[in-house]
Amino acid sequence: MAKLDYYEVLGVARTDNEEEIRKAFRKKAMQYHPDRNKSPDAEEKFKEINEAYQVLTDTKKRAQYDRFGQAGVGSNGGFDRPFEGFDVFGGFGDIFDSFFGDATARRAREPQRGADLQQRVVLSFQESVFGVEREIEVPRLEECQRCTGAGAEPDTEVKSCATCRGSGQVRRTQRSVFGQFAHIGACPTCQGRGSIIETPCTQCRGAGVERKQRRIAVRIPAGVEHGMQVRLTGEGDVGRNGGPGGSLYVYMEVQPHSVFSREGYDLVYPMWLNLAEAALGVERQVPTLDGDPEMLKIPQGTQPGAEFRIKGKGIPHLEDHRRGDLRVLVNLQVPRSLNSQQRKLLEELARSLEPETAEAEAGDGKDKGLFGRIKDALG
Repeated sequence: MAKLDYYEVLGVARTDNEEEIRKAFRKKAMQYHPDRNKSPDAEEKFKEINEAYQVLTDTKKRAQYDRFGQAGVGSNGGFDRPFEGFDVFGGFGDIFDSFFGDATARRAREPQRGADLQQRVVLSFQESVFGVEREIEVPRLEECQRCTGAGAEPDTEVKSCATCRGSGQVRRTQRSVFGQFAHIGACPTCQGRGSIIETPCTQCRGAGVERKQRRIAVRIPAGVEHGMQVRLTGEGDVGRNGGPGGSLYVYMEVQPHSVFSREGYDLVYPMWLNLAEAALGVERQVPTLDGDPEMLKIPQGTQPGAEFRIKGKGIPHLEDHRRGDLRVLVNLQVPRSLNSQQRKLLEELARSLEPETAEAEAGDGKDKGLFGRIKDALG
């Protein structure tokens, strides 16, 4: 058998006191206990941890080990028949009972937070931009009004569970070659409550909670967009054992606008111009969500895809409420059909622009130019 460095096995220093060794042992024992760790070497490591602990917490054995090494205490820590009829956790009680049992009991008694809920609300585009207050109906668990959460009919007795003696838990002790281990579970008699309700509440049937429909006012801030959520703390299901209520998440579904679209905190408005307006320039009114239109001057020669901005007419920022811009995107509207007068005017325009276009284009002199080709296509 390979020699062990007991200090290294427990991960402690030679100067550490017994309490520090005890803490290190608890940590290692939990890590490598075969009931928790299913790796092939867990059982062997657990034996080494126990052997090191037995030596280093015995003043006489530790002194012998420090002076002579493992030979001073024997190859198995000074025990001729290790683990046989011996409680490996003797000296300070069953470690798994004291550690896991207490932890489980604490968890059973700890306040439990209520479940979170989600509710959907449909907003118009205008409401999402400027904010709105809505009243929504939420089905949620609340403390039973009749029994105030006790689960028992008012003025009836609630008895301590005889099986678990009010702890809500039962312990099953099992001995093995590794010592005595305790398994902690919820009491099957009282389902972990610690008490027996002999006369359940007629309203909640002993649950202590009941489902209610509640109308809750929700303030939707200005600037929200589709897919965002507003959290209302404490408006979810009621907590247990005095724990806080869960949160209510209100999911925003924003309907599209007939004219505007949204890009970040900017509003986008498509403006359609005909050929003459784009070439000559024009002044046009631009609608806004505020209700008052803005006058925008389009310069002559404006090309399709040009963009103009009207400052401060966009969407409010959620953080500081400053507003984005209203972006006007120019689109060219080409007529699908022409009457005789329109055709005649366009043909005349095409002829007047032909020399200028021909000079601008790199051709052989025979090219009719852009408007000439349009004329042929229409002709």
